Amino acid sequence: MRLIVCFLLFFALLPVVVPAQELSTAEKTTAIAQVESYFNKVTTVRAHFVQANQDGTIQGGIFTWWRPGRLRFQYDPPNGDYIVADGLLLHYWDDGVKNYSNAPIGTTLADFLLRKKIKLSGDLKVVSISRPAKNNLLVTLIQRANAEAGDLRLLFAEKPMQLLKWRVTDGAGQVTEVTLTDIETGIRLNPNLFRFKPPKGYDADWKNR
Repeated sequence: MRLIVCFLLFFALLPVVVPAQELSTAEKTTAIAQVESYFNKVTTVRAHFVQANQDGTIQGGIFTWWRPGRLRFQYDPPNGDYIVADGLLLHYWDDGVKNYSNAPIGTTLADFLLRKKIKLSGDLKVVSISRPAKNNLLVTLIQRANAEAGDLRLLFAEKPMQLLKWRVTDGAGQVTEVTLTDIETGIRLNPNLFRFKPPKGYDADWKNR
């Protein structure tokens, strides 16, 4: 669960390390506009995700995203962890230790994906933009006010524009990578997916939060 939490609470990602073609200033301006346009046109997304952790472990599950304000990471059984953003709070259920926690979306990096208007400027800074392969675009971002916290690298397909992968590198150099496959966009999603419901038997714990 660490990878997703790092992404949501922190804000970093990055794809594979390969020789990349750095873009010209004009090309970078165009690429930033393309990425912003892609994010701001997204309505709903559903995909399988594979999470590769620093310790070599790999986990998978289903990622659903309904802009603005809502997303869900549901891990495949037997892992019962999940994360839900309901428009106000980001809810975390750690099934391994049976623990629930939450945080206001605006205080997490999930806020980047869930904003009504996404811009790669302001509190964010684009460190680099390159093409690691034909029709792929790699964008590296940091938090302008907290560059030491790490970076977020996003890998996109360009034709059509689509987020494929992200890698989070935290301030300690720990890396977590998520790859999306079987991506569906513009689909109908059940609103109940984005309402946190505590697992059976933990209602009392939930109500006391």
